[in-house]
Amino acid sequence: MFLEIVTPEAVIFSSEVSSVAVPGLNGEFQMLNNHAPVVSLLVSGKIRVEASNVSIDEKFQNRFTKENDGRLSFEINSGTLEMKDNKAIILAD
Repeated sequence: MFLEIVTPEAVIFSSEVSSVAVPGLNGEFQMLNNHAPVVSLLVSGKIRVEASNVSIDEKFQNRFTKENDGRLSFEINSGTLEMKDNKAIILAD
């Protein structure tokens, strides 16, 4: 699936990923390729991305952390997620 993470400053992540886990209102949930369409509000927590060969713009690399399991994580305060046609867009705050 294709994932974009957009903040008020810029698009900080844009790449093909294997999975993405997000902090939803009712707890964390994960999306894989060909996930059903969904729109969700996000709460404070970590976005966790599983991907290979990801290139993050140098000016945004300090906002991502590599977890012990190899996933990239990104802290948010809140946000909105839309998943449709194998493309996930996260508007993060």
